Amino acid sequence: MQEGRTKYRQLQPEERMLIASMKLQGASLREISRKLARPASTISREVRRNGDAASDYASHTAMALHAQRRTAARPAAKLDARGVLWGAVLTMLNWRWSPQQIAATLRRVFPDEPCRHVSHESIYTAIYAHPRGELRRQLIACLRQGKSTRMPRSRGTDRRGQIPEMLSIHVRPPEVDDRVMPGHWEGDLIRGAGNKSAVGVLVERSSRLVLLARMPDATAESALAAFTAKLRQVAQPMRQTLTYDQGKEMARHAELAAATGVRVYFCDPHSPWQRPTCENTNGLLRQYLPKGTDLSIYTQDELDAIADSLNTRPRATHNWHNPLQVFAAMLQAASHRESAEIH
Repeated sequence: MQEGRTKYRQLQPEERMLIASMKLQGASLREISRKLARPASTISREVRRNGDAASDYASHTAMALHAQRRTAARPAAKLDARGVLWGAVLTMLNWRWSPQQIAATLRRVFPDEPCRHVSHESIYTAIYAHPRGELRRQLIACLRQGKSTRMPRSRGTDRRGQIPEMLSIHVRPPEVDDRVMPGHWEGDLIRGAGNKSAVGVLVERSSRLVLLARMPDATAESALAAFTAKLRQVAQPMRQTLTYDQGKEMARHAELAAATGVRVYFCDPHSPWQRPTCENTNGLLRQYLPKGTDLSIYTQDELDAIADSLNTRPRATHNWHNPLQVFAAMLQAASHRESAEIH
């Protein structure tokens, strides 16, 4: 702080009592200011703002008016316990949704209403700010780890390079889970020896059709180019969503979505079971692309041949039809639906 800079201190309750007492005795504002060692302007402003016209100036009235003005000056908390937003958050917490899932859902459902948006950090803060008691215990029990105290936000984690603006798998359309509607994909990278080479994998959830993309490395730039090229080879009705893990190669997912029309959703960390089709396919691909080998030796034509081998293999889940046949039938049905809607 610069030397000589004026410091301001709020009037205290005992000072307001002295002002009221001296006013009753007929003291002038300057006399009161000298007694309190306060500027006369401070006393004048206090009497004018917090005085009561009916009874001149009373300390209890002045303190009540001062507290009311201070409260009104503060912006209302988004997660005020009496507000509608907190009620919605409480409902979703009772559904065992995480604060991240709640925050993402509110942004998705109310995209043009910022007053209904709240960050997951604000939700955590609101939960742990509750006074100790049964309600606080119930709220904390709704959280995945249920810890009684909140650890520092960045404790023990490397937050560098995280993917911006991720959409969680938990806000993904429910029809993706049903595998009834086609055009929903899962993606991953198969890495080669020493993580120095990689092949991009795309699997359509309903048909199990596989696409493989050659990549010079595992960077976000390479993933964007490779996945964009492959997805653009797919007819538009069969390009709906892509579910991926939180690998940093998908940092440019927004550009991928803009280039292909595919909405990208991200799994929870360390949750491979949330992409079961891709995990199963990766196991099949290791017959062709063994672990510990240099994957950069494969050309795109060779990778396409490997994909064709899998796509023409009969599957029990398809009553022994192969993924290519099932995918073609789904594409034809989707095209008929589009034509019917147009006419």
